Amino acid sequence: MRIAVFGTGGVGGYFGGRLAQIGQDVTFIARNKSLDAMRERGLRVDSIAGDFTLPRVEVTDDPRKVGVVDYVLCCVKAGQVAAAARAMLPMVGPETLVVPLQNGIEAPARLGETLDPANVLGGLCGIVSFLAAPGHIKHTGASPLIRFGHLDNRPDPRVNSLAEIFNHCSGVKASIPEDINVAMWQKFMLVTPWSGLGAVSRAPIGALLAQHETREMLLEAVEEVDQLARAMGISLPANSVEKTIRTLESMPPNSTTSMQRDIVKGRPSELDVLNGTVVRLAEEHGLDARVNRFCLYCMRSLELRARGALKFNRRSTPR
Repeated sequence: MRIAVFGTGGVGGYFGGRLAQIGQDVTFIARNKSLDAMRERGLRVDSIAGDFTLPRVEVTDDPRKVGVVDYVLCCVKAGQVAAAARAMLPMVGPETLVVPLQNGIEAPARLGETLDPANVLGGLCGIVSFLAAPGHIKHTGASPLIRFGHLDNRPDPRVNSLAEIFNHCSGVKASIPEDINVAMWQKFMLVTPWSGLGAVSRAPIGALLAQHETREMLLEAVEEVDQLARAMGISLPANSVEKTIRTLESMPPNSTTSMQRDIVKGRPSELDVLNGTVVRLAEEHGLDARVNRFCLYCMRSLELRARGALKFNRRSTPR
């Protein structure tokens, strides 16, 4: 199978690296310093599931040089999905399946605006990993999992084949959910409140859960996403809120989300596609999402600054 990995951050670098490690025909689409580093030194992954290094990898910044592949893993940030869809067109043929793995719930729809929706799956992954340096990935928490499937949940041998390939990778657990939409909302319910409150407080998940006040806010934010999903016709299990909190409790206490790390470092983040999406959809369905709205409003000025739309000094000057 020919597999293209579009984006080589913590997600694309890790899962693409595991695929290449078992001998799959993987081409990474990278740019700038990551492209240069991977061309010169390959890919290094430090992982709690076992470190490995690939001295040589196939990497390019031009999807036109890759040609049509069997699968594309779309691993860019949610705000970059539309641009990625346009760029990956030369790699997508009639039988190609595109698997979005970013946070949020609207990536399949964004991909489907450019690509044939028949080529686009729903997808998600679970891992705490990040780009430590160009060409160097660190996996520091969570047992890596990946889930995907057609949005109408129809069976497809191509989907089964990809799951089988992933399940041959060391430490990776792949599955095809009975309902991929439910699975995506469950992930959304986990990462969105954590990202928002983590960004506001600058605290890791262990500290958020240990303090009574932030724990209550986290619970309320999770409940807001649960109520929204049900209003939109998503058949979440009755215990989804409790299960989400238990999953957060199982995370390494020092874990943070990619959105939280981006905001702390002054980079553009997924604020709009996480907490912003909850607020927007809640308003459309006549629901109140006060904790998610609080996170959105508190972080909005920093997000605008990171995107160059607002200028101010991050540190005030004492007089």
